[in-house]
Amino acid sequence: CVRVCVCVRWTYQEFFSRYRVLMKQKDVLPDMKLTCKNVLEKLVEDQDKYQFGKTKIFFRAGQVAYLEKLRADKLRVACIRIQKTIRCWLARKKFLRKRGAAITIQRFTRGYQARCLAKFMRRTRAATIIQKYQRMCVEKKRYQQKQAAALAMQTILRAYKARQLYQTLLREHKAVLIQKHIRGWLARCWYKRCLEAIVYLQCCIRRMRAKRELKKLKIEARSVEHFKKLNKGMENKIMQLQRKIDEQNKDHRLISEKLVGLETSYATETERMRGELSRLRGVEEDARNRASQVSSLLEELEKLKKELSVTQQEKKSIEDWAHTYRNQMEKVLSELKDENGSLKKEKDDLNRRIQEQSQQMTEKMARAIAQETHQLETDLNEERSRYQNLLSDHLHLEEKYDDLKEEMARSSNMSKPGHRRTDSTHSSNESEYTYNSEYAELDEGSRAGEDMTRGIDTSLTLKLQKRVTELEQEKQSLRNELENKEEQFQRARARDDAEFRKARGAELEYESLKRQELESENKKLRHDLSEMRRSLLADAATGAGAPGSPAYKVLLDQLNASCEELEVRKEEVLILRSQLVSQKEAMHHKDEKETMTEPSVFADDVNKLKDADELKQAYVGLKDTNRLLEHQIQTQRRTYDSEVEFLRGELQNVKEENNRQQQLLAQNLQLPPEARIEASLQHEITRLTNENLDLMEQLEKQDRTIRKLKKQLKVYSKRIGEMGVGQAEGQTSPGQMVEEPIHPVNIPRREKDFQGMLEYKKEDEMKLVKNLILELKPRGVAVNLIPGLPAYILFMCLRHADYLNDDQKVRTLLTSTINSIKKILKKRGDDFETVSFWLANTCRFLHCLKQYSGDEAFMKLNTSRQNEHCLSNFDLAEYRQVISDLAIQIYQQLIKCLENILLSMIVPGMLEHETIQGVSGVKPTGLRKRTSSIADEGTYTLDSILRQLSAFHSTMCQHGTDPELIKQVVKQLFYIIGAVTLNNLLLRKDMCSWSKGMQIRYNVSQLEEWLRDKGLMTCGAKETLEPLIQAAQLLQVKKKTDEDAEAICSMCQALTTAQIVKVLNLYTPVNEFEERVSVAFIRTIQTRLRDRCVSPQLLMDTKMIYPVTFPFNPSCVALETIQIPSSLNLSFLTRV
Repeated sequence: CVRVCVCVRWTYQEFFSRYRVLMKQKDVLPDMKLTCKNVLEKLVEDQDKYQFGKTKIFFRAGQVAYLEKLRADKLRVACIRIQKTIRCWLARKKFLRKRGAAITIQRFTRGYQARCLAKFMRRTRAATIIQKYQRMCVEKKRYQQKQAAALAMQTILRAYKARQLYQTLLREHKAVLIQKHIRGWLARCWYKRCLEAIVYLQCCIRRMRAKRELKKLKIEARSVEHFKKLNKGMENKIMQLQRKIDEQNKDHRLISEKLVGLETSYATETERMRGELSRLRGVEEDARNRASQVSSLLEELEKLKKELSVTQQEKKSIEDWAHTYRNQMEKVLSELKDENGSLKKEKDDLNRRIQEQSQQMTEKMARAIAQETHQLETDLNEERSRYQNLLSDHLHLEEKYDDLKEEMARSSNMSKPGHRRTDSTHSSNESEYTYNSEYAELDEGSRAGEDMTRGIDTSLTLKLQKRVTELEQEKQSLRNELENKEEQFQRARARDDAEFRKARGAELEYESLKRQELESENKKLRHDLSEMRRSLLADAATGAGAPGSPAYKVLLDQLNASCEELEVRKEEVLILRSQLVSQKEAMHHKDEKETMTEPSVFADDVNKLKDADELKQAYVGLKDTNRLLEHQIQTQRRTYDSEVEFLRGELQNVKEENNRQQQLLAQNLQLPPEARIEASLQHEITRLTNENLDLMEQLEKQDRTIRKLKKQLKVYSKRIGEMGVGQAEGQTSPGQMVEEPIHPVNIPRREKDFQGMLEYKKEDEMKLVKNLILELKPRGVAVNLIPGLPAYILFMCLRHADYLNDDQKVRTLLTSTINSIKKILKKRGDDFETVSFWLANTCRFLHCLKQYSGDEAFMKLNTSRQNEHCLSNFDLAEYRQVISDLAIQIYQQLIKCLENILLSMIVPGMLEHETIQGVSGVKPTGLRKRTSSIADEGTYTLDSILRQLSAFHSTMCQHGTDPELIKQVVKQLFYIIGAVTLNNLLLRKDMCSWSKGMQIRYNVSQLEEWLRDKGLMTCGAKETLEPLIQAAQLLQVKKKTDEDAEAICSMCQALTTAQIVKVLNLYTPVNEFEERVSVAFIRTIQTRLRDRCVSPQLLMDTKMIYPVTFPFNPSCVALETIQIPSSLNLSFLTRV
C-alpha cells in the first residue's frame, strides 16, 4: 500500500546532507530521525505529503521539488550574503593596512618611552636593594639577642619540668609493679582455663568420633534386625486388628445362630399351636357326639347325609360362583392395569412435551435477551467512548484556553512598549531579524486572544450542551427499550407459567378422578366382603358354616383373595397419592394415617369373624412377632454393615501402611548404611511431624473450647454477681445504711465517640488543599499510610460541611478539590506515580460520595454505623458526575503516560530481542541493505517489559486502585503492546519469518503467564493479543495447499484480509528448507476471504482507548477509626 502512493524516498543521512541548509543550528539534534522530523513539520504543513519509516523518509509527488525550491532560495540568500561578506572583507583589508601603519608609528614611539622608563626603574631598584640589605643586618642582630635570652629561659623551665617528672615516676613505680604482678597472675589463670577447655574439647571430639564409629558398626551389624523389629511392631498391630475382626465375626456368627434358633423356635411354636388347635377341634367334636343321645344318632346321621348332599350342591354352586367372580375380577384388574399404564404413558408424554416446550421457550427468551443485552452493551460502550472522546477534546480545549490565558497575562505584565533587542543566543541565520518592533502588536494580540477564547468557550459550551442533551435522549430511549424488553419477558414468562399451571391442573384433576374410581372399586369390594360375611353367618346359624367345613374353607379362601386384591388396590392408591405429594403437601399426613391404620382395619375385619377368635389372635400375634423380628434384624444388619465398613476401612489403612513400610524397607535395604540411616530418620521425622500437626489441631480445638467456656463462665459469674447484688439490696431495708470501708477506685476515662467528621475553618480551606493535594508526595503516602487516605479526609471534611448545612462551604470545597487535582495533574502529568495516586483517590472519593449518599442501591453492603454517616442535607449527584468525568480524564492521562513509558520497549522486547537463543541465528535471505536499530535499542528485552508491567501493577495496588480499574488498565496496556508489535511486524520484512513467529508466540505466552500470576486472566487482556497470536501462527503454519488456505482462513479470525495478505507477501524463508509463499496461494487466500465483512485497514489504531467504567466498590473502613498522621501537616483539622 505504501509503494503505490509514494514516489521518492530518502534515507535520513541523505536528507540531512541535502537539506542541511534549511536547518538552524538549534534544530540539529543527536538523533538524526528526530531532526528530520522536526524540520519537515516546520517546512511542510500537510503531514499527509510525507511518511517516516524505520530508516527512510517517503515523499509524495511534488514535495521534493518544493523542498528543492526552498533550498535554492536559501542558497541564493546565502550567495548574496557571501558577496556582501567579501566586499566587507576587502574594505576591511584596506582599513587594516592603514591601521597597521599607524600602529607601527605608535609602536616605535612607545618603545622609546619604555626604554627610558626601564632605565629609571633599574636605578630605583638598585637603591632599594642597598636599603634592604642594610635594614636586614640591623634586624638580624636584634633577633639574635632575643633568641639567646629565650633559649636561656627555656633551659631553666625544662630542667624544672624534668625534676617534677622524675619525682612522679618514683611515686608511680610501686603501683606499676603491683599491676604487673596482678596482670601476670590473671594471664596465668586465663591460660589454665583455656588449656582445660581445649583438653575438654579434644575429649568431646574424640568421644563423638568414637560414638560415630560405634554407631556405624552397630548399624552395619543390626540394621536389618532394626527394621525387622519395626515390621514386627507393625505385624503385631495387624495381628491385633485381625484378632478384632475374628472376634467380631464370631459375634456375628453367634447373632446369626441366635436368629436361626429364634426362627426354629418360632416354627415349632406355630406347629404346636396348630396341633393344639386341631386337638381342641377334635375334643369339641367328641364332646358334641358324646353329648347327643344314642337315640338321636341315627336321625342325625340321616340329617347329616341330607345336609352333606345339600352342602355338596352348595359347595359346587359356590365354587362355580367363586370361579366366575375371580375371572371377572381378574379381567377388571387387568383392564384397570392397562388403563393405568396407558394413562401413565400419556402423563409422561405430556410432562415431557411440557418440559420440552418450557425449555425451548426459556432458551428462546434467553437467546433473545442475550442478543438484546449484547446489542445494548455495544451501544453503551460506543456511547461511553464517544463521551470520553468528548471529555478528552474538552480537556485539550481547556489546556489551550489556559495557555492563552497565560500568554495574555504575560503580555499584559510586560514592560513598556518600544524597541528591544532579541537574545544574543540566536543563530547566525537569524541575525538579520535580531531587531524588531513590538509596539503595535501587543494590543492586537491581546484583542485576538480574547476573541479567540470567547469564541472557543461559547462554541464549546454550545456543542457540549447539545451533545449532553442528545446523550440524555439516547440514554432515556435505551432505558425505555430495556424496560419494554423486561416487560415482554415478564409477560411471556407469566404466560408460560399459566399454561404450565393449566397443564398441571388437568393432570391433577385426572389423577383425582382415577383415585375416586379406585376408591369406588374399593367400596364395592368391601360391600362384597360384607355380603360374604353375612352369608357365612347365616350358614353358621344353620350349622353348615362350622370351622373346618368345606364351605367355611371356600369362604376363607375367597376372603384371603379379596384381602390380597384389597391390598393391591391400596398400593395403587398409595402410588397415586405419592405422585400427588409434590402438588398437595396436605395429603401427605393423610396418607401416613391411612398407611398406619391399615393393620388396624385389617384387624377390625378379622374381629368381625366371631367364630375364629383363636385364629384372629394367632394371626395378630404372629404379625407382631414378625414385625418385631424384622425390625431387630434390620437394626442388627445396619450395625453389622457399619461395623464391617469401619473395619474394612481400618484394614485398608493398615494394608496401605504395611505396603508403604515394606516399600520403605526394600528401598532402605538397597541403600548404603549411611543413606539407610538418613532415610529412616527422614521417615521418622515425617511421621512425628504428622502426629505433631494432628496434636496441634486437637490442641487448637481444645483452646477454642476453653475460650468459649471461659467466656460463658465470665457471663455466668456476672449474672450470679448481679443476682447476688440484687438479693442483697432486696434484703437491706430502705432505712438501714450498710457501712463499708471506702477504697480508692480508679475511674477509667471513657473514650470519646467520634462521628467520622473533620472540622476546619473557611480560611484554612486553601491550606487544606495545598497540604493534601498540591504538596503531597505519593511515594510516602502509598508506602506508610492507608490507601485512599486523602479521599477519606476530604470526604470527612465534606461530611462536616453537610452536617452544618453550609452549601457555600460544600461548593467551595468540592470546586477547589477538583481544580487542585487538575492543577497537580497538569504540573506532574508525566509522572506515573502521581497520576496513578490521584486516579485511585478520585475513584475512592467518588465511591464515598455514592456509599454515603443515602441511596438504597449503594447502601446494601453498609454497616449500621456506616448508614448513620450518610449525607443528610445535600444531594451531590451532579458533583458525582463531574468527579466521574475527572476520573475519566485522569484515566486517559494515565494511559498516555504508560504508553509513553512502554513505547520504546515494545519493538525491541517483543520483536528484535532473541528470547529463545539460536532460533533466528540465520539471517533471512533476499533482504536489502538497511540500517538496523537493534544495536541502538537492543538494551530492552521482554524481561524489561514484564518488570515494567509488574512495577505498574504493584504501584497501583499500593495506591489502593480498584481491582476492576486495574484490569481495565492492564487490558489497555496489552492492546497497545499487541497493536504496536503487529504494526511493526507488518512494516518490516526482516521480521516475517518462521523463527520470528516462534519468538513472538513465546513472548506472548510469557505475557499470558504474567497475567496468570497476577490473577488477571479474566480482564480481557488476553483477547487483545489475539491478532498478534494469529499473525505469529500464520508465520509458523504450512502455506502450500488448499487445505492450508482453508486452515489459515478459519484460524485468522481476528486479522483483516489486508493484514493476512501483507504477512504472506512479506514472509521470507530463513533457510533452504523453506520456500516463499506463492502468488497463487495468496490469490486463493484473497478469494476465500472475499466475503468476510471487515475493515480494509492494514495497521491497527494504537491511539484507541477502550471506554472506562468505574464499578461501585464500597469501603469497609469505618470513618471514625481513621487517624490523621502528623506528616500531612493538617493539625488545624479537628475530629468531631
